[in-house]
Formats: sequence, structure tokens, C-alpha cells
Amino acid sequence: MDGNFFSSSFCFHLFLKRAMTRISRTFGDTMKKEAVPAVSADVIFASTSSRFPSYRIGSNNQIIDAKENPKVLSMKEVVARETALLLEQQQRLSVRDLASKFEKGLAAAAKLSEEAKLREAASLEKHVLLKKLRDALESLKGRVAGRNKDDVVEAIAMVEALAVQLTQREGELIQEKAEVKKLANFLKQASQDAKKLVDEERAFARAEIENARAAVQRVEEALQEHEKMSRATGKQDLEELMKEVQEARRIIMLHQPSKVMDMEHELCALRIQLAEKSKRSLLLQKELARSKGVKDNLSNLYELDGAETLGSYLRIKPCSDIAPELSKCSIQWYRVSSEGGKKELISGACKSVYAPEPFDVGRSLQAEIIYDGQLIKLTTTGAIDPAAGLGNYVEALVRKHDVEFNVIVTQMNGVDQPSESIHVLHVGKMRMKLRKEKTAIAKEYYSSAMQLCGVRGGGNAAAQALFWLAKKGFSVVLAFESERDRNAAIMLARRFAFDCNIMLAGPDDRTSLET
Repeated sequence: MDGNFFSSSFCFHLFLKRAMTRISRTFGDTMKKEAVPAVSADVIFASTSSRFPSYRIGSNNQIIDAKENPKVLSMKEVVARETALLLEQQQRLSVRDLASKFEKGLAAAAKLSEEAKLREAASLEKHVLLKKLRDALESLKGRVAGRNKDDVVEAIAMVEALAVQLTQREGELIQEKAEVKKLANFLKQASQDAKKLVDEERAFARAEIENARAAVQRVEEALQEHEKMSRATGKQDLEELMKEVQEARRIIMLHQPSKVMDMEHELCALRIQLAEKSKRSLLLQKELARSKGVKDNLSNLYELDGAETLGSYLRIKPCSDIAPELSKCSIQWYRVSSEGGKKELISGACKSVYAPEPFDVGRSLQAEIIYDGQLIKLTTTGAIDPAAGLGNYVEALVRKHDVEFNVIVTQMNGVDQPSESIHVLHVGKMRMKLRKEKTAIAKEYYSSAMQLCGVRGGGNAAAQALFWLAKKGFSVVLAFESERDRNAAIMLARRFAFDCNIMLAGPDDRTSLET
């Protein structure tokens, strides 16, 4: 009897050891990760050790390990943490990176789903093994008695507790599987949305690229068309540009005489020599006239002194001691046309000094002196010559819209002005204006009532002065800085007035011009 009992007890211990060894080897790692304690493989039901030394049954039939393993995160917590990290990084990732992250998350979710399926199959196999173990223990329970029977009962209770805990774990796994499935669906939808967004952005970028290419093509076509037109008109434009450059150079040379200083010195020297020769020629002609004798002896009493050119002045000079004083004589100046000898009276020119103005160029001047009923005529030896370089200077000024000259007002409405302050005379294309600093003294458009001419008399300064009747009741005599500026102002104003169909001249000159 005792031999059979020990034989049966030995067989039971051997069977239980093999079963526990199989369970430990097959599912040891899985149960360890899931915090489910495995049954020891070294359990023996001896009298000295009748219980499992490493496990105990706690509340709610839970098997508690005496030496608790360090805490291991569950799969649910890992997935939750990864999801939070993905959502946190979503704000700072690009669309392409976000799609890549979602695809990786979707792959991880699929992997988790596969692992859950494997765990489910392993759990089912565990249930089968536990059921077989319990059936073996139940069959063994009927064959043993005494203390060994109590050990078998306790082993059956532990197996049942293990089955209960496995069932609870299966419930948790089912819940985790549902959450993983939900997360997988969310990640799949997010991945699809990200792919859709990437496709939309790619399509938008392609459309923008096509629009940019079309715009570039249009610009290239426009440039080609412009280049063709430029080639067609380039030669003509180049010629016009060359003409403008030449004209600009000419104007610059006119306004910057320092660049042609040597030529200016030579011209000045030639002008001085020409003036001296002209004076000498006049003296010789006068001496020749005296030597030949003149029927009217009174004509030898006076002579005209001065250069017969624009920019100078002529003076009636006594050449005999018996000549009457000019203050007791009546004087009148005339213009004599070179063709036909037509004589035109110069209104207001009744002084012994007369400065030729631009109207006198190309004509001879004659002065008639009347004393005690006797008439004395003095005539220039030839026509009045133009001033050197004045024509080119005026042509350069014509290109401007408004030309300024510094002047001094010597008379206003026939009254001498003691002040010698600087005024500015504006000669424009439509009007003339006289101002002092910012105050306008006169500003009138060209009209038939306006008069402008050189001062007819006034001593040595006559060559630098002009008379301007701006409107009825307002006239001034202006002194310029040089003879050149005075004559240029007269010619420029008459040129602009002529463009406005106005003949600008001095007193009584307009009638003679029209005739």
C-alpha cells in the first residue's frame, strides 16, 4: 500500500514538473511581459515542501510573486505615449514628414494588431493546457489520500486561480486590441488625409510651376518681339542719338568755355586785331574823303566814331574847332537798307550816341544833324556786322523753356532808379517776367502792345541796356551784365514772340517791319 502510494506520488510530481516546464518555456517571456507570474518548474510535492515556494494566492484569487519584478510599461501605455508624441510633433512637421510619420504609425499599429492576434492564439493555447493540467490533477486527486491529496487540491486551486487571472488578462487584451484597432483606423485615416494633402499641394505646386513657365515664355516672347523691333529701329535710333550727343557736346562746349580756352583766346585775339584794322580802315577812309574834298564843307565838321558791329556803340564826334556844340543841334538816327537805300527813322534815337541792336545788322546807319537850318549827314562806311558767336549762343538758348538774365533796373516809367539791386529777367516761350528775389514786378504774355528794343541813347552803357514796355503804363530800362546778354535777350524774346505770331519790336519799328 505504501509502495503504491509513493509510486503514485512520484508519478504525479514528474507529470506536474513536465507540465510546468512546458508552460514556463513556451509562455515564460510573454507572461513575464504581461506581469503574469509563471509556475515554477522545480515544484515537488514532498513532505518537507508541500507548497509552491515562489507564489502565493492573494485577494480575488490573484497569484502574487514574492519577489516583484521591476515595473514594465504595458503596450497600451507605450501606444498612448507614442500617439501623444506624434500629435505634439504634428505642428512642427512639414506635410511630407507628417505623412511619413503617419505611415510609420500605421505600420506600427498593424504590427501591434498582429502581435495581439498572436497573443490571442497563445492565450487560447494556455487555456487548453491549463484545462488539461486541471483534468490531470482531478484524476490524480482520486488516486491519492492524506497529505498528498491536500497538495493536489492546493495545486488545483492554484491552477484555477491561474485560469481566472488569464481570463482577466484576456479581457484587458481584448480592450487593448479594440483601442489599437481604433488607433490604427485613426492613423490610417490621418495617413490618407496626409497623402491627399500632399497630392493637393503637389498639384498646386505643379500648377504654379506651369503658370510660372507660361509667364516666362510670355516674357521671352515679348523680349524677342522687342528685340526684333529694336533691331529694325536700332540703326535709326543710333543715328538720332549720335546727333543728340553731338548737339549736347556743342551745347556743353558753349556753356563750358574752359574746355576750349585756347580757341577762345585765339578768337579774342583775332577779334581785337579785326577791330583795330576796322578802326584803321575807317580812319583811312575818312582821311581819303577829306583829301578828295567834299562839296558840302559842313560834313567835315563831324564824324562817326566806334566799331560798326553789334555789341558796340557809335558816337558823333566833332573833328573841327569850328563845329557847333552838339547840345545846340537836332540829331536823328536812321536805318538805311542795303537794297534800294530806303531810309527808316529810328524812333527815340536822338542822342549823339547810338548802340546798334539786332534789327540794325545788315543795314547801314545814318545820323542827321540839323544846325541853324543846315543839314549834316553822317553815314557808316558799311552795314552793321553781327557779333561773333552770338547766333550759336542764341540757338543753344532756344532749346530751353525759360532763360534767366541778371539785370539792374535803371529806369521805371521814365523815372531813374537810384537802387542798383539785382533783378532777374525771365524770357520764356510764352511770356516775359521781371522779378526781384521771389517778388514778381512784371509778368506779361507776348502781345501786340508789348515793345522791346535796345536803349536809343544813354552814353557808353547803351550797348548793355534795353527798353521794355511790358504793358500800357509800365516800362523799364534794364542794364545787363554784358553786351552779349543784352543782344541775346532781344533776339530770344523776338524769336519766341514770332512763334506766337507777335512782331516784337521798338516804338514805330513794327510798322516799318510790316511794310
